[in-house]
Amino acid sequence: MEPVKVGLLGLGTVGGGTVNVLARNGEEIARRAGRALVIAKAFTRSPDKPRICDLSGIELATDPWQVVDDPEIAIVAELIGGTDIARELVLGAIERGKHVVTANKALIALHGNEIFARASEKGVMVAFEAAVAGGIPIIKVLREGLAGNRIEWLAGIINGTGNFILTAMRDQGRDFDDVLAEAQRLGYAEADPTFDVEGIDAAHKLTILAAIAFGIPLQFDRVYTEGITRITQEDVRYAEELGYRIKHLGIARRRENGVELRVHPCLVPARRLLANVDGVMNAVVVKGDAVGPTLYYGPGAGAEPTASAVVADLVDVVRTMTADPENRVPHLAFQPDALSDLPPLPMAAVETAYYLRLRVADRPGVLADVARILAGENISIEAVIQKEPQLGQTDVPLIFLTHRVQECAFDAALERITALDSVKAPPYRIRLETLE
Repeated sequence: MEPVKVGLLGLGTVGGGTVNVLARNGEEIARRAGRALVIAKAFTRSPDKPRICDLSGIELATDPWQVVDDPEIAIVAELIGGTDIARELVLGAIERGKHVVTANKALIALHGNEIFARASEKGVMVAFEAAVAGGIPIIKVLREGLAGNRIEWLAGIINGTGNFILTAMRDQGRDFDDVLAEAQRLGYAEADPTFDVEGIDAAHKLTILAAIAFGIPLQFDRVYTEGITRITQEDVRYAEELGYRIKHLGIARRRENGVELRVHPCLVPARRLLANVDGVMNAVVVKGDAVGPTLYYGPGAGAEPTASAVVADLVDVVRTMTADPENRVPHLAFQPDALSDLPPLPMAAVETAYYLRLRVADRPGVLADVARILAGENISIEAVIQKEPQLGQTDVPLIFLTHRVQECAFDAALERITALDSVKAPPYRIRLETLE
């Protein structure tokens, strides 16, 4: 059989890794796919730039449409990132009857509904395993491996940069800004780290995971998103003292009246496996009704880990190119006409426990005042840490751990607590998830 010709859009880290993996494992990949895969053409803005891969035998193009328009190309691999140009190129490839593989989580989260609908009309596939959690095959797990389950919830560390920062803050006793600067020097964080530290990157990925887990449309604009920039060294220490670790999680949970979609810092019991995922690694816990909780762990980024997922998608596409479109695995796991209208829930309806850090005046009755406000909203206190003032200080930190309560009740209590004249700084709360 003739090899299947692939066109690459982008020869950066992931594109170069994809070239290397296909070159090194080409024979093995052909045995798995049933046909050889060959990168015939690749788009790059800088054809003379040094690369991590050997480009021998690959025709280079400085216009991406030269790849998309090439009639010899059967599969277009979009690895340039961004959303505007990438969307045009992906839709252009679909319009020309080409299958698409992409590592672009933002593209899928924001435009996936449109892209998948068009791909279904044209009878082509769009594969996107590399868009979430790098080398972890979590898309395939949810779409195929757990197809016999009703997914109840999933929770994941799906941004390595944030996890690197929180790990270093805990292990090395360093402040957020210091560790962020190191992450930027090491290439883990961009010069503008907003997408990582404010949770936007994780929200893109959670949007995709939730759609596949629950059979709902992609709804990035309905994901509650909160970053890690307000976490202090003392939060990390107090969490440890209470038996928890702080992780930046993406959480999707099915409820009777809707679906929780949220990205925010969490206290996680230190004994949980997810609490012990450190550095730039990713991990996702999925709870199915039949299988119970399962954990998937691995590198969330990098040239060859991500290329591993890209190449796996290429193999899947080649295996099913001759199958009737109706007999392929649906893009979002459920048949397109069977998606649920279960709505995303507002954060006010979410129920969780809380860690609350206050800085209060060092005088009698303050603890009782706060406890009275919490009790007024039926919020039960699990633990309290009250520190002695240091020499010369007139205020002290006061830490509460609560039992589970609906967020609207906690918000009401927090508003009243903030108004106390004994509270000397804006309170900070972190949600707590036991993952049971």
